[in-house]
Amino acid sequence: MTDHALTLDVLGSATPYPAPGNPCSGYLLTAGGTRVWVDAGTGTLAELRRHVRLDELDAIWISHLHADHTADLLTAFYGALYADISLAAPIPLYGPSGIADRLAHFLTNSSRRSPVEAAFAVEELRDGHEARVGDLTLTSRAVSHGMPAFALRAEAAGRTLVYSGDTAPCPALTELADGCDLLLCEADSADPAEGERVHHTADEAGATAHAAGARSLLVTHVGPSLTPAEALARAATRYDGPIEYAAPRSVHTL
Repeated sequence: MTDHALTLDVLGSATPYPAPGNPCSGYLLTAGGTRVWVDAGTGTLAELRRHVRLDELDAIWISHLHADHTADLLTAFYGALYADISLAAPIPLYGPSGIADRLAHFLTNSSRRSPVEAAFAVEELRDGHEARVGDLTLTSRAVSHGMPAFALRAEAAGRTLVYSGDTAPCPALTELADGCDLLLCEADSADPAEGERVHHTADEAGATAHAAGARSLLVTHVGPSLTPAEALARAATRYDGPIEYAAPRSVHTL
């Protein structure tokens, strides 16, 4: 076990669908003996199992209900109930409103509702939601993604990581990330999309890190219009602190 207060293992960072060798969004956050699966995008469950079994997780935290952040909850349901582990209790699952019914509707193959609560103890997020999970304090803020979506501030032993989830730049994220040790921020594209804004560009990821006074920036969720190197270069035009890319299987310690 690491001596660091917080460790982030990148399970995947691809969008909008997996790339060879890179699942969609998913991370394992570890503090002391506490382990939280943050977002469960396509392909991340297999990578999670390199580190921890489902019955060893302390919680799962989900930013929003798009498939590239949630799809592996479906296979986790089967793994938790019908495979080679035995849960002592359902896994605490923090996610947007309606997450339990969304899973149940997908999994149900008859008129009987799928028993998702046997696998997951669901607690719905709200703006300002706070949970204590073992050594971690998890604070969630509602952000701007055109649907219920949340960013996360995780704190342990005086160290802080903030994860943007998917969002356009917004005051709630900047406030949540104030003075954090590491901002894990999406850098979805090179240029702002036309119409409704629901993502950060790479430049904006740097701008948010600068505005928040983050000590370091980790760019993730880099879309197909950019290479990771291009995303880093563009973020660096707006932020002069340390910047890295959330490469799959990379480990980041605070």
